[in-house]
Amino acid sequence: MEDPSVSDVVQDYYGSELKGAGDLKTGACCCNETIPPAHRAILATLDDEILDRFYGCGSPIPPVLSGLTVLDLGCGAGRDAFLLSALVGERGSVIGVDITEAQLDVARRHQAAQAEKLGHTRSNVDFRSGWIEDLAGVGVADASIDVVVSNCVVNLSPAKDRVFAEIRRVLKPGGELYFSDVFADRRLPKALQRDPVLLGECLGGALYIEDFRRLMQKTGWADHRVVERARITLDNPEIEDRVGNIGFWSVTVRAFKLPALEDICEDYGQVATYLGTVPDHPHRFVLDDHHTFVTGKPMLVCGNTAAMVGETRFAPHFRVTGDRSVHFGPFDCASPAVAVTGAVAGCCC
Repeated sequence: MEDPSVSDVVQDYYGSELKGAGDLKTGACCCNETIPPAHRAILATLDDEILDRFYGCGSPIPPVLSGLTVLDLGCGAGRDAFLLSALVGERGSVIGVDITEAQLDVARRHQAAQAEKLGHTRSNVDFRSGWIEDLAGVGVADASIDVVVSNCVVNLSPAKDRVFAEIRRVLKPGGELYFSDVFADRRLPKALQRDPVLLGECLGGALYIEDFRRLMQKTGWADHRVVERARITLDNPEIEDRVGNIGFWSVTVRAFKLPALEDICEDYGQVATYLGTVPDHPHRFVLDDHHTFVTGKPMLVCGNTAAMVGETRFAPHFRVTGDRSVHFGPFDCASPAVAVTGAVAGCCC
């Protein structure tokens, strides 16, 4: 897009340089995150070629997807798209967008067989070639998508502001962005940002945490939440020496397209109670890294959190009491901005 050289490097790296996850040079593009048993069972049906061409740094698959339209940005060979295909069911649909034709060729080659394995009469996945910065160019209409996911792809974009603006455009009111990506604890020097290996390994384009916060605010996302985070170990002495003291993190983030969200947590005296009805989540529901709702236990929440569970697809699973008629000042809540603390893990794209 704005910097064709970056896009060329990315397409070459994922289309020609990498033939499988074993060709990766660092631990930045793989993930050891715990995958739910139901998801593991679906992934076990995928052909090895799809799994071998998977480069992700998280497991950005939120719950409550049945019957929805989900958009997978940077779908690659289709690993997450096929998983989503099973989760949305025949009443739902999945759109996968990627710019690397070699990856899309793999996905399309397995499309019919995967639909048959799932018991679908036809494939509910539509793989499209195009830019994640220009979703209109691949026919994604305004307010047509329920959930947008992405797995270690936004860092590869040379125009991240366009990506987040486009996501907001295509989401329906109350829709959700749920994605995993690589972030840095400081701004990378220009030389590292242009390094072909670092770019391809999801490191060169990693956003500085605070710049990500500012970018989200700029593109209309008043409050984003961190779901999980883990320190990335590079496992490559040469590259570790090249990046020096820069710390990289795999972070899973969620954000909702809601009109009334505020830039800090405000207290309106609202209470949310999880009803225990989300499939496979009978005992608790994790909204983010500082909101775990225990089934049946009322929790005092800020106005933003009340909207996230009460004005989205999660609303049937919560009882929210109170409204915004009376304001009690700032809510005593951890900042929604991404922090660079947490567990160390071996993740790879």
